Amino acid sequence: MQGYDPFQLGEAVKKDVTKVVGAVEMRKYYRFRGGRWYGGIATGDVVGCNLRCKFCWSWRFTHQTNKGEFYSTAEVFEKLYEIAEGNGYTYVRLSGGEPTLSFNHLLELLRLFDETNHIFILETNGLLIGREKSYAKALANHRVVVRVSFKGATKEEFYMLTGARPEFYEYQFKALENLLEEGFKPGEDVYPAIMLSFSTDESYAQFKKRLREIHPRLVESIDEEYVILYPHVIEILKRNRLNPRIAYTPDNIPQYMI
Repeated sequence: MQGYDPFQLGEAVKKDVTKVVGAVEMRKYYRFRGGRWYGGIATGDVVGCNLRCKFCWSWRFTHQTNKGEFYSTAEVFEKLYEIAEGNGYTYVRLSGGEPTLSFNHLLELLRLFDETNHIFILETNGLLIGREKSYAKALANHRVVVRVSFKGATKEEFYMLTGARPEFYEYQFKALENLLEEGFKPGEDVYPAIMLSFSTDESYAQFKKRLREIHPRLVESIDEEYVILYPHVIEILKRNRLNPRIAYTPDNIPQYMI
């Protein structure tokens, strides 16, 4: 069995999607938008990721790094704050790629939102938080909800869906452990999400068992994800010869997923 090292990939991607100007770490973004998710949220979509998910809805910007523009934390804050205030949103987030690749940029953005009434949701695959306990400790100093998005229910599914070596799957669980040890509360300011379109009932049961070993409340707060068949998602699924067991069209998304 082959596969890549997501930490090595992440270091290579970071060189293309971050740069330091003076004392400011800038990050590449490909868009800023409002949306219906979480009941209404302002989103900054970052360029670049340390995984190559074969079902990724933003693969055109996460699997390559030659798109997007660099923004400072202050510029990102202004854009997200304006979108949130203009639409009456409570929530803001970074999404699209992997926000923790530019960790100093992320922390500064969190610091700015700490001074507002908005709730920041960090969507992450958790790999770096699992490897670096200091990341969990730093996040604990801010008002943030961490959503750790698991890629499959077992290490075999993780390999099938991402192409990364199976042993790196454990870092996603380690991220939850590190966050809980730093005071995050399961189901309140940290919770697991999981892509289930390619999982079986048996593998999902294994996943729940593993979560229960970390903390029982994690099982009660799982955010179940399924593939949404946007045209560009259909394209990448065909390219990778993946057939989801369960998927939804854009006009038939279950309300609980929004």
